[in-house]
Formats: sequence, structure tokens, C-alpha cells
Amino acid sequence: MNKVKVLSGILLVVALIEVIAEYFKFLPLIYIFKPLISIVLMVLYWHSSPKRDILFFLTIITSLITNVLFIPNNLKLIFIGLIVFGFHRLINIFYILKVMKTKDFIPVILGSVPFLIIFFYIFFDTDLLSKEVYYIMIIHNSLISLLGGIALSHYVMNDSTRSSWLLICVLSFVTLHFIIFIEKFYIQLQIFRPIAMSLNAFAYYAFYKFILIIERSNSN
Repeated sequence: MNKVKVLSGILLVVALIEVIAEYFKFLPLIYIFKPLISIVLMVLYWHSSPKRDILFFLTIITSLITNVLFIPNNLKLIFIGLIVFGFHRLINIFYILKVMKTKDFIPVILGSVPFLIIFFYIFFDTDLLSKEVYYIMIIHNSLISLLGGIALSHYVMNDSTRSSWLLICVLSFVTLHFIIFIEKFYIQLQIFRPIAMSLNAFAYYAFYKFILIIERSNSN
């Protein structure tokens, strides 16, 4: 059995343990396995990639930092985490635009509109946001909508394996963003955290597959 298959299996096991830990809110395991998902994914990419792009590692590292900052229920750390996550999204969007060689932004803008309508309808329907978080959430809603527009436009205009993996990745991110927003400002259910963690792990694995397909096709 080669290293990639072993690391993929380890990633699955780590993600399952983290999901279970989130359901039972067992913090010692969460502190270990939540960042471990990102670490294993980076090791997996290192052994799989013909290019080993620094932008992939920057994307995952900023995600790792955000996830760690979100673990304690501390408003200051959550605020810092939201700022780091904003940089993460910007790196993520730049990276995707770069590898997909996006030149026509009109389809991207049009594809972003449905996501903007959904997220800002929910956003303006709540009055529970503090002033500090209010403007950050506007930025986050705009960035996730732009990400959705990028994935949707590429999938519609060029239905390929890479576009499919990108759409799967981004739809997982969109659903995750929706669930977290609902949990924070509308209703808290125990099942939301493990669902969110499952989507997070799957989204980044789909992102890894998307990048790997592009790198291998370019190297060939």
C-alpha cells in the first residue's frame, strides 16, 4: 500500500474522530484532532503533488489557525479568527482564479448573485450581530458568494472533472457557512457541530482533489 492511500485512510480516521468529538463536545480531543485534519491534509498533498504550491499550504495553514481560534468560546479569539478567516478566503479565491486561469469575470459576477441574495437575506433578517462582527460578516458573506460564483460559472461553462470537484468543494463551504450562521444567530442544535465539521473536512479534501487534478494535467 503506497503512502498516499495510507495518508488518505489516516485523514478519514482523524476526521471521523473529530466529528465524534464535536458531537460529544469533548474538548481535549477537539484540540488535537481539529488541527490534525489540516496537518494530515498538507502531508497528503506533499506526497501527492507534482508541484507542491505554496498557496495550497497558505490556504490550509490559515484554515488551521482559524479552526484553532474558534475552539474556545472566547469572543476576542473568535473575532481574531474571523479576521484570519477573511485572509484565508482571499488566498483561497486568488488561488482558484490563478489555477483556473479565469479571465472573464461577468459569468463569475452573475453566478455570485444567487448566493448574495440568500446570504444577505438571512444576514439582514437578524439583529443579533454586534457592531464589531457586523462589517466582518458583510465581508465574509461577499467572499463566500464570490467563491460560489466562481465555482458555478466554471461548472456551467466548462463541465469537467476539475470543475466538478471545485463545485463540490465550494457547495460544501457554502453549506458550512449557512449552518454556522444559523447556529450562531438563530438556533443551536447539538447535531450542527458534527455536520459542520464533516462538511469542513470534506470541503478541504475536495479542494485537495481539485488542485491535484489541475497540477497533474498541467505536468502532463
